[in-house]
Amino acid sequence: QVHLVESGGGLVQAGGSLRLSCAASGHTFSYYQVGWFRQAPGKEREFVAAITWSGANTDYADSVKGRFTISRDNAKNTVYLQMNSLKPEDTANYYCAAGRVATMTRWDEYNYWGQGTQVTVSS
Repeated sequence: QVHLVESGGGLVQAGGSLRLSCAASGHTFSYYQVGWFRQAPGKEREFVAAITWSGANTDYADSVKGRFTISRDNAKNTVYLQMNSLKPEDTANYYCAAGRVATMTRWDEYNYWGQGTQVTVSS
């Protein structure tokens, strides 16, 4: 069993930065892939970024490449999402998810989810 808690969301102006954190409980977290997903009102859940258990491989949505960076610190049971050059289009509730998945970009393959943290980017 893994329990995830996101933090770091907030209100920021366009061009600003935020760092989201996903803190996990459970000794098996280090061996799980972790993904970030987001969902805006009236929109479908969207893949943002993902990272393998070792941190050797990462994946990003085209819309955030070059602006967002995912990383993890297994010793702290935490995964981070550094978000730079934020745009109003990034406004959404952001969720982290963990699991031993075959395809990191598919939300329905993850077993564990946090409650989300709101990111709002103003013009």
